[in-house]
Amino acid sequence: MDLSYILNELGEERSQYFNAVAPPIMQTSNFAFRKVDELGKAFDDEMSGYLYSRGINPTLDILRQKLAALDGAEDALVFNSGAAAIFAAVLANVKTGDHIVSVKSPYTWAQRMFDVILPRFGVETTYIDGTQIENFHQAVRPNTTVIYLESPNSWSYALQDLRAVAAFAREKGIVTICDNSYCTPVYQRPVEMGIDISLQSATKYIGGHSDVVAGVISGSHAMMKKIFDSEYLNIGSGIQPFNAWLLIRGLRTLPIRLKQVTETTSRVVEYLKNHPKVEEVIFPLDPSFPQYELAKKQMDGGCGLLTIVYKTDSRKEIVRFCESLQHMMMAVSWGGHESLIIPRCAGIKPEHFNPEKKEHRMIRIYLGLESADYLIADLDQAFGAG
Repeated sequence: MDLSYILNELGEERSQYFNAVAPPIMQTSNFAFRKVDELGKAFDDEMSGYLYSRGINPTLDILRQKLAALDGAEDALVFNSGAAAIFAAVLANVKTGDHIVSVKSPYTWAQRMFDVILPRFGVETTYIDGTQIENFHQAVRPNTTVIYLESPNSWSYALQDLRAVAAFAREKGIVTICDNSYCTPVYQRPVEMGIDISLQSATKYIGGHSDVVAGVISGSHAMMKKIFDSEYLNIGSGIQPFNAWLLIRGLRTLPIRLKQVTETTSRVVEYLKNHPKVEEVIFPLDPSFPQYELAKKQMDGGCGLLTIVYKTDSRKEIVRFCESLQHMMMAVSWGGHESLIIPRCAGIKPEHFNPEKKEHRMIRIYLGLESADYLIADLDQAFGAG
């Protein structure tokens, strides 16, 4: 299906809403019925029509169709955060006594679920280095029901061979879930590589304007229906119509935004690689990256998230650099119009800072829609501060 068709036409029945170019926001909580049997049918299968906007809503339906098509999936569900999407996808596929295999150092709220919430219900998680397929073979147990992936990771950018993991999991009857927030479906499509559930934080590139929080999962219709009928409706984590409309708006410009970010990233990476205060640049589509060949094989591009290792023995120097930036803001997340940085040492108490640990000197950088020259100038003056 053509990308332009998906973003601009799919799901948009304009004749049904006065031929408006932009779809309406169906800002309603409820839907009325004239026939008792029609109401009964909606009770029996809330995913088949419009009953209550906690579940399905016309504006949301347009978005779901587009997001599923982007992933090459049969269906998709949209949540009010990426964390909610992760929680529902995992919870729907485990029960007491089950075991999960997860890549090490996943997204914070995924790890919190694995370490704090699920153990209360007898579900255990084993963390592995997912860069080697053999580690999955060794970690799986007879009671393993989920393999949780994040490719690339959002700090180290470690990859998993998605096709190999998917094939292995299928043989074992294990559900695979992959966080695809780094790449978006434009640059990587886990479902087409055999992954059962692809998820992403739509807060990032899908929204693109840092004004909406959302999460997406996509996969087979059967899997989406399973999650919708239980976790989605019970947790009440569906997105509101206005936010769904904002995401539709964000999708219109997604390819051109990614193109701009990609071009800027290429220039900034070269600048950083040649800067004397940068020990290392970590970016999956740079030839120096250890899994560069795998990245080229399963990713069509790399968006503007990268990490540098600052060459210093001093936490104060890292702090001074970050606080000297005039245009790049210090904030979490990525994927919006604005460039951001976040130093790893912000999450480490000053007395525990150890410059011998490379991760303590890491600074994650997201490059937004500003020009490359503008950002390089800001970085340059911050490196020279003090």
